[in-house]
Amino acid sequence: MEKRQRQLVLNKGAEKFIFRYDNGSEDKLLEALIEQAKDERTDFDWFDAAVLSFKLTQSLISQADELLHKDTDVQIQVN
Repeated sequence: MEKRQRQLVLNKGAEKFIFRYDNGSEDKLLEALIEQAKDERTDFDWFDAAVLSFKLTQSLISQADELLHKDTDVQIQVN
């Protein structure tokens, strides 16, 4: 699978949280969300982490759906 950089963005009031990650490193992104939620120096909280992890899940489902449809779009020609 191609390594493409992706990002999740959360606008929260005047703050903007941007998390960039590569395909295949979603586990590291989830760890980063947890660490950010634990950090009391920011306004990023557990609800924000849940929202972004939900958006990540939706993105992964969409990618999987694209792969499944891509494979079923192959036409077989019979002579």
